[in-house]
Amino acid sequence: MQDADEDLAGGQAGGNLGTLGFLAYRIDEGLDDGQRHVRLQEGHAHLPEGLDNILLAYPSPTPQVLDCFGEFLTKVFEHLMIIVVSDPALLPLLGLLVLCLVLSAFFSGTETAMMSFNRYRLRTMAKAGNRGAILAERLLTRPDRLIGLILLGNNLVNNLAATLVTIIVLRVWGDGWVALGAGVLTLFMLIFCEVGPKTYGALHPRRLVVTSAYIYTVLQWAMRPAVFAISWITNGALRLIGLRVDREIQQMALSREELRTVVAEAGAMIPKSHQGMLMSVLDLERMTVNDIMIPRQEIAGIDLEEDWERILDQLRQTPHTRLPVYRGDLGQMVGLLHMRRIAQELAKGDLDRDRLGEIAAQREPYYVPDGTPLPMQLSNFQRDRRRFAFVVNEYGDIEGLVTLEDLLEEIVGEFTSDPATISHRDIHREPSGACIVNASAMIRVLNRKLGWQLPTDGPKTLNGLLLEKLETIPTAGTSLRIGNLDMEVLQIADNAIRTVRVIERSSVKTAGIAARNTSGTAPH
Repeated sequence: MQDADEDLAGGQAGGNLGTLGFLAYRIDEGLDDGQRHVRLQEGHAHLPEGLDNILLAYPSPTPQVLDCFGEFLTKVFEHLMIIVVSDPALLPLLGLLVLCLVLSAFFSGTETAMMSFNRYRLRTMAKAGNRGAILAERLLTRPDRLIGLILLGNNLVNNLAATLVTIIVLRVWGDGWVALGAGVLTLFMLIFCEVGPKTYGALHPRRLVVTSAYIYTVLQWAMRPAVFAISWITNGALRLIGLRVDREIQQMALSREELRTVVAEAGAMIPKSHQGMLMSVLDLERMTVNDIMIPRQEIAGIDLEEDWERILDQLRQTPHTRLPVYRGDLGQMVGLLHMRRIAQELAKGDLDRDRLGEIAAQREPYYVPDGTPLPMQLSNFQRDRRRFAFVVNEYGDIEGLVTLEDLLEEIVGEFTSDPATISHRDIHREPSGACIVNASAMIRVLNRKLGWQLPTDGPKTLNGLLLEKLETIPTAGTSLRIGNLDMEVLQIADNAIRTVRVIERSSVKTAGIAARNTSGTAPH
């Protein structure tokens, strides 16, 4: 115990000697500076005794520990103030260091803001006349030069801050504290000059971009030679690895899928109905007339070789305003018939078979090749002032009919006065919840009307999809499952499926297709 007390006393004495030595070092400096430090030290003669008392105090009660610690900080602050007052050159160095740290935070935060700000929002602000946005957009036309300017300024102030810290530590504490000063500066700059400003710039880029654009415009003009040289050397180095930096490459345009994401994430900014129309417009690029055409066997027309009374009944009862007129087959097309013109002839009582053919021949049918993209076909309708066209294959045979109304419905949905009464001629619901579907219905229409997820990259109709999955012409009663839809073939005619009963099983999760025949083996 006695040895321990002696060691403790020795340690305390060593601490006191160290403190006195440090003060003696400061007094020597004061003597070298013309006895200024001596007078200040004499004015604070109680400082060594206060420090000795704090170091020798035994921190048993907590309040005493806090009081001693506060007193210690006070004495240290007073000592620093003594050093600052006794060394007039130290205060400007500290001010310059603070300025460098502020500039470093500015460069870091604005760099992140400039690079992360939405270019299209910036362009919108510039078109609205925002001066800061105009300058920022001009700076971002050459991001390589802007990045070079920002990094040049950031590295200059960071290096200057490190140099100032080294000078200040040497003047105040000596060589032994330089490493500690560098570590403290690194930690401080990491938190307050890098992470903090960059986070703020990423979360609130608009304010920083608009404000800093003025400063960077001036700096870019003032440091143009250095910025140009840095950009030239950097671009040359990038060319060595096959990357060419020019204005054409830097022009970034959104792809169709990116536009879809922007529209989908617009939220309350765009109404749901408008979002649907925008999505449909984007989807038009991937669609052709084959996706929306009415199949050939469903085209309603006037056959001049049929009985005249039947033709008259068809003219009086047709729901269409325009009808194709042919002889025996759609391949022998005579022309197109507008029902407004026929109504006048019927009222006069002068209409006969020959007169009907003459009126139809006055307007020639309009043909388009299969595979025509819908945007192009919409432009063709506008240019030729047509409302429907016959789709022909490579052999000239008519495959179907595409109308302007069907094309517009792909964008805005079905035309109806009451959205609650939307229905489709090919879909009939049963009380049990099952759907009786016309197998010639388009898969896209079924998906849109019923919310199904049937594949659309293959056959266009439900009949084609079922034949592809079954790989044979089924008989009535054949059932299969596609995804969560159970389908049962109800009617077969002319080697094609006519009607299908579909039951949606939302609770069944399956990706496979199970087929079974409830009435016998399907013919091959």
